[in-house]
Amino acid sequence: MKKLLIMLLSLCAVNAIAAPVNVNTADAKTISEALSGIGQKKAEAIVKYREEKGLFKTAGDLANVAGIGEKTIEKNKNDILLSDAAAVEPKKDNKSK
Repeated sequence: MKKLLIMLLSLCAVNAIAAPVNVNTADAKTISEALSGIGQKKAEAIVKYREEKGLFKTAGDLANVAGIGEKTIEKNKNDILLSDAAAVEPKKDNKSK
């Protein structure tokens, strides 16, 4: 019984320390592991939507994916990242010196 309790607590600890996930770049497995209430099928729908419609601009845009509701978004809002590679690249200075 003690081993079962330890195993259950360790599983909870993994979810509690999960890092935020970039829904614009992550694969379905990563999304499903990082977001609460998002299983593999919903995560695959997120990736498919992103590939067909483009990057998500706000966390609320996830509601456009079938099966993703406002409650799920609200529950995960602190773990949803939206940046893309172009957004984090430094701007080049065009001034000649």
